[in-house]
Amino acid sequence: MGGLTPHPLGKPVAQSDGAPAGGDKSHKGKIGSLTLGALGVVLGDIGTSPLYALKATVLATQGGVPNHIAVMGSLSMIFWALILVVTVKYVMIIMRADNDGEGGTLALAALAHRSSGLTRRTKNLIGIGALVGLALFFGDGMLTPAITVLSAVEGLNVDSNAFEHLIVPLALAILLGLFLIQSRGTHRLGKLFGPLMLLWFIALGGFGLASLIQNPSILAAINPWYAVLMFLKEPWVAFVSLGAVVLAVTGCEALYADMGHFGRRPIQLAWFLVALPALLLNYFGQGAALLRNPADAEHAFFSVVPHWAHMPMVLLATLAAIIASQAVITGVFSMTQQAVQLGQLPRMEIRHTSATDYGQIYVPRMNLILCIGVVLIVLLFRNSDALTAAYGIAVTGVMVIDAFNAGIVARRQWRWAPWLVVGLFGAMGASDLIFFISNALKIPEGGWLPLLIAFAVFIVMETWRRGRRVHLEKVRSESMPLSLFLERADKSTTRVAGLGVFLSSRTDIVPGALLHNLKHNKVLHERVVIVNVVVEDAPFVAAAQRLEVEKLGKGFYTVKIHHGFYETPDVPRALEDARRFGLALDVDTATFFIGRETLVPAERSELSVWRNRLYRAIAGAALSPARFYHLPTNRVVELGTQVSI
Repeated sequence: MGGLTPHPLGKPVAQSDGAPAGGDKSHKGKIGSLTLGALGVVLGDIGTSPLYALKATVLATQGGVPNHIAVMGSLSMIFWALILVVTVKYVMIIMRADNDGEGGTLALAALAHRSSGLTRRTKNLIGIGALVGLALFFGDGMLTPAITVLSAVEGLNVDSNAFEHLIVPLALAILLGLFLIQSRGTHRLGKLFGPLMLLWFIALGGFGLASLIQNPSILAAINPWYAVLMFLKEPWVAFVSLGAVVLAVTGCEALYADMGHFGRRPIQLAWFLVALPALLLNYFGQGAALLRNPADAEHAFFSVVPHWAHMPMVLLATLAAIIASQAVITGVFSMTQQAVQLGQLPRMEIRHTSATDYGQIYVPRMNLILCIGVVLIVLLFRNSDALTAAYGIAVTGVMVIDAFNAGIVARRQWRWAPWLVVGLFGAMGASDLIFFISNALKIPEGGWLPLLIAFAVFIVMETWRRGRRVHLEKVRSESMPLSLFLERADKSTTRVAGLGVFLSSRTDIVPGALLHNLKHNKVLHERVVIVNVVVEDAPFVAAAQRLEVEKLGKGFYTVKIHHGFYETPDVPRALEDARRFGLALDVDTATFFIGRETLVPAERSELSVWRNRLYRAIAGAALSPARFYHLPTNRVVELGTQVSI
């Protein structure tokens, strides 16, 4: 039996009167280098949206309304989406809701969950929302690399159809290469991401500005009346086009999710000083080009690029697409690590690929799943136009969940006035919901794909969560209380020299491995340490709060090791610090005992038949506790047992 205790999303803590001050506290590097790094990692996804966003929006409205209104109305909606959704909602407000400096759907849910005064129903809703948000995020993680790389490579097709047959194979080759290099770590390539994305944004802004100067009247699209006018003339066409408008803000969740790597301030500077101006210039430049020549809508992005720069821009767009895809893949790895530590997913191997950057991790199993999923998506849809129908619904679902959780944090922890919370976050949630409903109209055309992926992930996580609860309760009910065992510990029991470390899910019961060792070997070690690993709802746990040691007498000790959900448990290393609690351990000579359980269905199980089978399959595929907790392989003893669930 492993020693990981699946922690709930949160627990009540003392609340502050204002927004948390985290997000920047742990970043000691120069603000300039951090800002450049944020450009490369955080803004890669949203920075490649001009490849397809305006094109998809205008194509969704052309034919329904005159071209002038279609272009001006589409551009107006994209402009205000960037201002209200990305800038106001995420950059200015939600980024203030950091969980000890960390952001993202799970971190925000954990922060909201531990707010005081919440009802059980609200806490359950937050927990379910966290699972749904995580599932949607994984769906988005498969779609983003596919649509981004395909959109960039399709630039070869603008002047001639000679490369048509090469687009899908070339996109697949790029994506496969990207997934193959993950195991080697991306910290070296990461140094190039910032400068390359800076060059990308300069190119976006420069070409967009050159086109805008030819038709400066396009700036009138800043007036929201053009968006309103489109709704007045063709309300249904305008509503449907919102499903394409949201493509311009995909990646906004990355601004928040990657806050722990760079800090709030560098991301805000990168957005306001570089990304936002460049994106707006490019979108308005594309709009100006489409006013001049409506037929260019199929290749809106390359309509602002002069002929001499076409091929270099295809190359730069491909590099930017690779960077954006890498950022999403890294985000999936990071969210997987958090989900595993919080008990929402089974144990998986997590490798650190950089000795200096803790955020550089590689999850082999998730990398394989992503690779297979992305390849199948490219083969299924084969072009970016078809993929735009599938893209967006996952992002809008996450946006709705983030607005709900951020509203709870604002009211309960920042102590904002009720009318302000209801008005502000209610408006945000309503707009996100409208975007979501508009995207839901695309379900028959391809929107079913991210929902199918999210549904599959949700079923796995919910089955693991339910099964784990039943499993642990079964073990607890069949275990002997530790206090009772200690009363009988010295009666006809042979004690042998040495240290025995037993991993357990609880510290108040006797680990099954200990009972089996006693039953079969008839001995107890001179010193017995029962270890329980507890994952807190904070990203990191301070070294001073890492251990809890209790001396029980008769050579028995219990040790609780506290880890954050962004940390990888290392039991031997943590135990070395037990000396300051009066427990001197020689970890190099200790023997670690873990239980290897064989799960069988009980005659009357709390789980349905199909869920029971699925849980047993997931549990069987989970990483061994010995590897997950970094136990020395030559000092581990596994004792088998059978558990009915």
